[in-house]
Amino acid sequence: MTAAARPTRRRLVDPDAPSYRWWLLVVTSLGALLASLTSGTLVIALPDILRDLHTDLFALLWIVVGYTLVVTVLVLNAGRLADMFGRTKTYTLGMVVFTLASAFCAIAPTPLLLILGRVIQGVGGAFMFANSSALVTDAFPRSELGKALGLNAMVVGAGLILGPVLGGWLTGFGWRFVFWFNVPLGLIGIVAAMLILVEKTAAQRQISIDWVGSGLYLVALLALMTSLAFGGLYGWTTWWVIGGFVLFLVIMPIFLWVEARVRTPILDLSLFRDRLFLMGNLTGLLNGVARNSVLFLLVFFLQGVKGDDPVTAGIELAPLALGLLVLSPISGALADRYGSRELATLGMLITAAGLAGLLTIGVDTPYWQLALWQLVIGAGSGLFNSPNTSAVMGVIPPNKRGIGAGMRAMLTNTGFVISIALAIGLMTSAMDPKVLVAVFSGTQTGTAGIDLGPFINALHIAFAAGVIASLIGAGISLARGGHRSWQEEKAEAHDAAKDGLITDAESGASI
Repeated sequence: MTAAARPTRRRLVDPDAPSYRWWLLVVTSLGALLASLTSGTLVIALPDILRDLHTDLFALLWIVVGYTLVVTVLVLNAGRLADMFGRTKTYTLGMVVFTLASAFCAIAPTPLLLILGRVIQGVGGAFMFANSSALVTDAFPRSELGKALGLNAMVVGAGLILGPVLGGWLTGFGWRFVFWFNVPLGLIGIVAAMLILVEKTAAQRQISIDWVGSGLYLVALLALMTSLAFGGLYGWTTWWVIGGFVLFLVIMPIFLWVEARVRTPILDLSLFRDRLFLMGNLTGLLNGVARNSVLFLLVFFLQGVKGDDPVTAGIELAPLALGLLVLSPISGALADRYGSRELATLGMLITAAGLAGLLTIGVDTPYWQLALWQLVIGAGSGLFNSPNTSAVMGVIPPNKRGIGAGMRAMLTNTGFVISIALAIGLMTSAMDPKVLVAVFSGTQTGTAGIDLGPFINALHIAFAAGVIASLIGAGISLARGGHRSWQEEKAEAHDAAKDGLITDAESGASI
């Protein structure tokens, strides 16, 4: 630890003690639990929010993805700020902002203010996402990194299981309790971070913020998301829908051109020269596209088509996260020994199989089949997440882990935004939007007086898109190369230099 990074006040845990890294894992896992709980509790409460606030599909999209869109755009700058001012400080700040924003969402009287609250939550979430994996990578040796990230993913899996169930129960008291629940949990996380976490890496104050790059990426992603989400509603040939796709295609090369030339870009393109980092991130993006709309779509299938109440629907969605909960720590430990390529690729293939299974569901499908395919998708995610994250973070030099973690989170969240927007676009293009809103809000349940065939067909199209994304991701994952890490490469370079010095000395002696 450098002098600049040494803590200025006494903490509950000695930062030099072996136990510190496990306490750090507890603190960052609490943040991960908060984020995963929030995702599940909100989705299960959406039908009640739609009815209570009398909102529409446009507001629905922003309530769901407004948070993630802000995280996606700001997470890179959050990584930069973490490298400038310290990962512990910015992680704690993220918890504070997230907690305050949750309270704001809980009292929001209109859809617009609820969306604003979700956007503010995204600011806090960006600081949390940009720093959690970087903090864990700083604290753990490479031989234990997969296990640590696997345990962190296990907590996420627990949150994904509990989120829908908890959301269903909280919704019984009113959807606002979904957000109030975050407040005490966030306060615990803030206090724990302040009392335990310390800076392990010296700050780099010379770094500046790339606002131009951030603005370009925001406009490009907004254009793509809007066109994907509303192309089905307003027509894929509508001028502004086509314009959105064109704008995305024009701005993205400009964005990359700017990032290649600014002094401190938000997207450090030099990291992509490492094949493992590049392929791992591309696979993570495709994994997000493939599976992140599944929970969203199944909530409305269970509450709208099946007519289940929120608590029942939440319980029935538990298998989706059960596989993630069980397999994440196992796959993380295996990745420490055998590398990420085979495990991550197998995870993507299993995810594709589970999504293919969902192509068979219909109005009268028995629950055991739905549970089976959810379990398969969760198992694929559990096999994929920990090894892939460990591989991506393991090849990043310590002084770039803040921005590297931000880049990984940016691409993963971009997959989430695309997944939800694409799902809404496919659904609205396949059926009457008024009927779709009725199904989504739960005012239309079962088959009484309506043909739900188009809704089921639209579900199948969305799941088929996920199958394609998973299979492409599996192919990219195979191309990532063998197991490597920054620590191992540094040690090998040191040994090679040492051997070179010995050889020179021996040759000098012979002369």
